Amino acid sequence: MTVADLTSKLATIPDHGASPGSQEQPSPPAPRRWRRIVPFLITLIAVALAAWLAREMWRAYVETPWTRDATVRAYVVTIAPEVAGRLVQLPVADNQYVHKGDLLMVIDPTNFEIAVRLADAAVDQAKAQAQIAQAQSARRQKLTNLAVSQEEQQTFSGTSLAASAAYEQAVARRDQARVDLERTRIVSPVNGYVTNLQVQLGDFVAVGEPRLSLVNADSYWIDAYFEETNLQGIHEGDVATIKLMGQRESIRGHVESIARAINVPNAQPDSSGLASVNPIFTWVRLAQRVPVRVHLDDVPSGVQLVAGMTATVQIDRASAKQSEQ
Repeated sequence: MTVADLTSKLATIPDHGASPGSQEQPSPPAPRRWRRIVPFLITLIAVALAAWLAREMWRAYVETPWTRDATVRAYVVTIAPEVAGRLVQLPVADNQYVHKGDLLMVIDPTNFEIAVRLADAAVDQAKAQAQIAQAQSARRQKLTNLAVSQEEQQTFSGTSLAASAAYEQAVARRDQARVDLERTRIVSPVNGYVTNLQVQLGDFVAVGEPRLSLVNADSYWIDAYFEETNLQGIHEGDVATIKLMGQRESIRGHVESIARAINVPNAQPDSSGLASVNPIFTWVRLAQRVPVRVHLDDVPSGVQLVAGMTATVQIDRASAKQSEQ
């Protein structure tokens, strides 16, 4: 046997010591099915997300309209003296809370007390004169025509009536003097806060001159300025959520009313009486803002209301419908 024959025979003998993993394995088939499913899933997720966003936008702007253009409002009572004089008492301070009936200021009552005493004396005098005139007239009316003439009876009767009228005038002047004396003590007509106090003790105050202002603490409300395109989704009684700028707590309220008129710059008459119309671009149409009055139902204890503060208001019609049901 030659060397070549031996070599070829050895090559045909299988190698049992080789590891089974050393043999080359066939590669798995490509995932062609997943390549078709993944784009479809991505498209489906995108469509669902777009539908959800559209629904949320519709709910935010139609079902729950909101605005960041809102202001806290309150009524302010202006205190102006009804009598003139010098201030002798000023028991309040700026930004102080006062209750209805609390003393705000006192005007020097000296002259008014004297006027009351003079009026009392004048009433007593007029009363005495009226009584004398009535007695004289009564005596003349009892006499016969032989003792007194008819003309004299009429004269004494007229004098009695004039004395009675003078007495009524004296009583009215006394009442006026007493009212003026009471007006020297100015009390708070509402529960509220003293604001922007400028008057000082010893100042002279004149009749009708505003000297003190009170913010009515029971009159706070919100004026929310909604675009006219959102008014269709706002009705009286709808639940409102208010959030003040700089405050974390939310305030609950409801729509009390919607304004029925706003100022329009067009059609204002000029000096000659003609309408003044502002030129605008025809393709630009700005929605007007209409005030919506929101009543405050629940104000958290930690929230401090200040007239003029900025607020965000959201109208929730769904909550209103649930409460009605």
